Amino acid sequence: MGIRSGVDYINALKSRQPEVWLGGRKIKDLTNEPVFKQPIKELARLFDMQHDAKYQDKITHICQETGERVNNAFLIPRNGEDLKARRELFEVWAQATFGLMGRTPDFLGTVITAMASNDWFFRQYGEQWGDNIVNYYKYIRDNDLFLTHAIINPQNDRSKASNEQEDTYTHLGVVKETEEGLIVRGSKMLATLAPLTDEVIIYSYPSFKPGDEKYAISFALPIDTPGLRILCREETQNGTRSTWDHPLASRFEEMDAMLVFNDVLVPWDRVFINQNVEAGNLLYPKTGINLQPSHQSGVRGLVKLSFATEVACSVADSIGVDGFLNVQNQLAELLQGVETIRALVRVSEYEYVMTPYGEAIPAIIPLETVRGLLPKLYPRAVEILQIIGAGGLLMSPTGADFANPELTDDMNKHYVGRSGVAADERVRLFKLAWDLCGEAFGQRLVQYERYYSGDPIRKMAMFYGMHKRNNPTYPMVQKALEDSLEMSRTAVTN
Repeated sequence: MGIRSGVDYINALKSRQPEVWLGGRKIKDLTNEPVFKQPIKELARLFDMQHDAKYQDKITHICQETGERVNNAFLIPRNGEDLKARRELFEVWAQATFGLMGRTPDFLGTVITAMASNDWFFRQYGEQWGDNIVNYYKYIRDNDLFLTHAIINPQNDRSKASNEQEDTYTHLGVVKETEEGLIVRGSKMLATLAPLTDEVIIYSYPSFKPGDEKYAISFALPIDTPGLRILCREETQNGTRSTWDHPLASRFEEMDAMLVFNDVLVPWDRVFINQNVEAGNLLYPKTGINLQPSHQSGVRGLVKLSFATEVACSVADSIGVDGFLNVQNQLAELLQGVETIRALVRVSEYEYVMTPYGEAIPAIIPLETVRGLLPKLYPRAVEILQIIGAGGLLMSPTGADFANPELTDDMNKHYVGRSGVAADERVRLFKLAWDLCGEAFGQRLVQYERYYSGDPIRKMAMFYGMHKRNNPTYPMVQKALEDSLEMSRTAVTN
């Protein structure tokens, strides 16, 4: 099939009937549901870019195996140039959504590609598991499928392991094995964009304990598999808001969901890990599947932070406060944060390492540094935007006010910005800012950035632990102490 178009993607949505629940309602027509209509169009635009001569060679390539054009998310990087080619995809698609959609199709495409290029790991536990992941990679690559994933257990009793929960199948686990495959029951989150995807892949962070065997599984299924229920969170916008009043929230609602499996059949050819605690715990550290998607997340985060910084600078300029020293200091803080992330992403590509299996992996230290900084830098950007916008963020009229001739003089007189900034221009800019820093839509973006790579405190502790393992001694400190001791001895001798 090769690369899909936006129409192909929308037609695929129309052909499926996943069990989606939103606000107590079972959604019967995804493509015409108000909350989903505009996000579907935005995602379709990404697929259309694959056919646009301006972008095609930047975001796709000819697959050597099939001779068909495929997305660069499915490119197994063999050198630094391949990593840069993937970065171009990440940049182009992130810029198309201003970095506000964190789970565009390239993210999970990259994950599956990393899994398939490390099929050796799955084969340790059975040749069939390695065959399954390679075949699945080829299937989604050749059909250009869009995936979500669910890798976190619901927040029930976090003090207990999965096997210690009050209900055995609160967390997703295997009920039994059959000739056709596994029967699974329970739930997983946080499946971003789940209603609008083709498939879901299940795997977990390395947190399994003895007794958790039935929960240590990995598999993939079509999103409309019988028995799979999608429970959406409350929407941050209802799909009826105008793009004039809500230029971001009206377009980029990225629905998150809980997935509930009610005795769902997982065919054997879709299973990658089967009730194996060791495999479940080693999947991340042994395959490096967190690094390739971290490259995508880093680039996407860079675009998102750059966008928030541009909005803050634009707001300050529109009302003439960017000449104040304190505002300049705040904006410079944001600009330097952007340049820090940009440099780290580039260093990760420049200092890539080759695995024994011929895969080029971006350097871990720069990308983990990005993952440590973004949960701080993005919320700080939103805070600065709130400070600079101040009361003006709370006082914006609507597009309907500007459209009413009776209010025209008041609108143009009282909402005008600095010289040269018309009233409607300033108000629309402040509405853009409010979507980012005040609306539920924007607060979801902040929370998402804080936790997109896991608990930030635990991640920082893991980063230090990695540093400690890689640096059991501190040579510069030792040299300084040895040099000073030698000098003191020389002084006594003299």
